[in-house]
Amino acid sequence: MSTTATATPTTVAAVRLPVWRHGLGAAVGASVVTTAIAAVASAAGVTFAGPDGAAIPLLGFAQLTMVFSLIAVAIAAVFARRARRPRSTFVRTCVALLVLSCVPDVTFGFDAASAAVLILTHVAAAAIVVPVLARRLVVTR
Repeated sequence: MSTTATATPTTVAAVRLPVWRHGLGAAVGASVVTTAIAAVASAAGVTFAGPDGAAIPLLGFAQLTMVFSLIAVAIAAVFARRARRPRSTFVRTCVALLVLSCVPDVTFGFDAASAAVLILTHVAAAAIVVPVLARRLVVTR
């Protein structure tokens, strides 16, 4: 008598949470980190004031990080369904958008310290959000 064990296949996709759930967590984490960076810089004397004298409020860091992180989540979700190589397409797109996001920091008249911290917050947010989302995407379809 022979018995055959039937194993139920466990796929990685069945165990993983959807892209948006991981992205939401990463967005919250990135918002906290960028706000903390801005708070420390502000306490050290960085003003975040533009040429008109208006400063970026501390809460603005959290809000904008959240909004643009959720946009990254949406981009990842679209690439997951449409792109031939979702992971690399997503990462390349995010790198290009990161570079573009730094342009206003150096061209809108912020002082050097403010511009440097703003760029640091962009890089920190991307360093948190992009890898989390990229790991959720397949390499090729």
